[in-house]
Amino acid sequence: MLAGLTPKRVLADKAYDANALRQILASMNAEAVIPCNPTRKVRIPYDFEAYKARNLIERCFNKLKHFRRIATRYDRRAANFLSFVLIAAALQWIR
Repeated sequence: MLAGLTPKRVLADKAYDANALRQILASMNAEAVIPCNPTRKVRIPYDFEAYKARNLIERCFNKLKHFRRIATRYDRRAANFLSFVLIAAALQWIR
């Protein structure tokens, strides 16, 4: 999924704590903001403040999925789907 991208940081949860993924990110010159899996013997430090931003993004997606039309992806065309995502985001922002 990362092929062709040039990210500065990659935020992920503990499930993606793998040495292979960290090597791929290092080869892309991207910072891995991934907390260590509890079973890892040697802890690898990460930017906790940047990781908190990931939680904010996940909460936003969770709120958008409360709209049935977004969660089930009724719209066939990407433009129609994006339009409704923007409407739902505006409604969430107003609240």
